[in-house]
Amino acid sequence: MTPKVKRAIFILILSEFLVCLGISLVIPVMPFLRNELHLSAFDMGVMTSLFAFAQFIASPIIGRTSDKIGRKPILAVGLFLFMVSEFLFAATNYLWLFDISRIIGGLSAAMVAPTAMAFAADITTKKQRAKVIGWLSAAFSGGLILGPGVGGLLAKFDYKAPFWVSGVLGLISMIALLALLPKDEEVDLTPSDVDQMQRDVSSMKGNWSDLVSKPVILLFAMILISSFGLQGFESIYSLFVNQVFHFSLDNIALVLTLNGLISLVFQVALFDRLVVRFNETRLIRYCFFLAFAGTIWIIFAHTKWEVIIATLFAFTAFDLLRPAITTLLTKLSSKNQGLINGLNMSLTSVGNVIGPLMSGILLDMNTHYPYVVVAVFLGISYLMTFMIRIQSKTNLNVD
Repeated sequence: MTPKVKRAIFILILSEFLVCLGISLVIPVMPFLRNELHLSAFDMGVMTSLFAFAQFIASPIIGRTSDKIGRKPILAVGLFLFMVSEFLFAATNYLWLFDISRIIGGLSAAMVAPTAMAFAADITTKKQRAKVIGWLSAAFSGGLILGPGVGGLLAKFDYKAPFWVSGVLGLISMIALLALLPKDEEVDLTPSDVDQMQRDVSSMKGNWSDLVSKPVILLFAMILISSFGLQGFESIYSLFVNQVFHFSLDNIALVLTLNGLISLVFQVALFDRLVVRFNETRLIRYCFFLAFAGTIWIIFAHTKWEVIIATLFAFTAFDLLRPAITTLLTKLSSKNQGLINGLNMSLTSVGNVIGPLMSGILLDMNTHYPYVVVAVFLGISYLMTFMIRIQSKTNLNVD
């Protein structure tokens, strides 16, 4: 990679990390905000749904737009909207303005995450891409992992402080991106990278027909199922282990912290090696199997240690699934990176909405029902991976 490519990747990683840190800073404050302003559970649910709905609607449109006008303007506007969203949330105590803030936040998320992935795909060869997408996924996860702890500390000073800090992080990210990120056409590549990317492009022309091919449709279905499974698994996890296995807050914090550390190691240091060792298709298959096995293990576990180990297996598999599927998708259509990553984020948003709703309803019926349903979907996804067939002319790792 040339220095400009490395700098561009660094700025993308920094922006992704700061935005995800800003998003998760506010998590520990939300219950206090609800009590302080006397909001109902329905009000809080609407705010969450508006964010996800805006992200769902905007992601494919913005992704296609970035294919036409370039990545940098979309990223800059996305970071600006993130800043506006957080400052507005911090400055108001009116419910309707909270809702507007969440809509703006959903638009910003639709602009930043998929566009960063698309930009990274634009300036890397297929051989380099797994490593870079692993780094971006680690930045995404790292921000979400560190945010709640930092937000909790800031909230001790003022319950609106995390929102102000989130807005400042958005401003810093936007300034750094505008000053340091080169435009799409200004990213210079090494001659060998140019030759390799030309071969990549010639192997898959990037027509709309690429997006309705059997492998792409299967991968999009797996994105939806994996996000549905993760949120269905994660959203009621603390309630489940507390109710069934009597986990304390310290126990839950230990599991989530261990998972965060393990996921960062796998995404930063091992993801590229796993792709080289197994190829994306097999890695996706093994991850679905491990997530399925971990979920089944939790259902039949009898001790806390069994639950902890099974949880780490399942969470690590989920955390590797998304970058593995994303990496394979970016290799299937060289000229539709924005649209592909936009659809990726849009389907993830759907799963993020449906998963918690499903798990919450089923948990009221029986404590084990949510994980039974998640396990069924994961088992079906595992079987679907045997249907993925990539033609050898694409020069991809084939099953």
